[in-house]
Amino acid sequence: MKFENKLRIGLPSKGRLRKDMEKLFLDKNITFENLVNDRDYIGTIKGLKDTVLYFLSAKEITNRLDEGSIHVGLTGDDLIQEKIFNFNSKITKDLELDFGKADLVVAVPDIWIDVMTMADLEEVSNNHRDKYSKRLRVATKYKNLTNNFFSKCGVVDYRTVESDGSTESAPFNGFSEIITDITSTGETLRANNLRVLDDGTILKSSANFFSSKVAEWDKEIENNYKNFINKFE
Repeated sequence: MKFENKLRIGLPSKGRLRKDMEKLFLDKNITFENLVNDRDYIGTIKGLKDTVLYFLSAKEITNRLDEGSIHVGLTGDDLIQEKIFNFNSKITKDLELDFGKADLVVAVPDIWIDVMTMADLEEVSNNHRDKYSKRLRVATKYKNLTNNFFSKCGVVDYRTVESDGSTESAPFNGFSEIITDITSTGETLRANNLRVLDDGTILKSSANFFSSKVAEWDKEIENNYKNFINKFE
């Protein structure tokens, strides 16, 4: 299959996003073709010419949009805004979808009964620095969004700790004092004796179709994209 002059679309390859995406396509009578099985990573769409699909992780879709190697991708606001520097200059959100909804939040231990807002957290972080000569640790997979939000709220006495696993367990395991993490229901936070600050919502995220401003577009590719996106309206 030759990919030159084709509309290149990145779709989620696994997990909840894949299942929700498949349901959406089924509802819109959009059929995948040239897939031997559901583990294939390249395919096409029935009735849509000069288009190739890549089935990728949500993170890789974000990276491909950033570098312009795909024209369109289905991924989340959280990854776009976290992973792509100056994302507004590179990415356009074309269609918000009704799934993949979650909030990126600041969560603290339940026992911090006097810490309800980011202003309270600022005071606690200052006290922590004075008492222990160390900065408050914030475990997160979203370092850039966390730093931007904390800076906006005037919280400076902290440091981020990169989390590769279950972020919500970091305070319990002694790896951090608080966390920022993505949550849809809050159940996992509550199970780990954490709660969200009253004004601690960093970002409301959902799954969306994004297009890359840095990809190479021509009239034919643009027309194919319009035909593709119109299927969802």
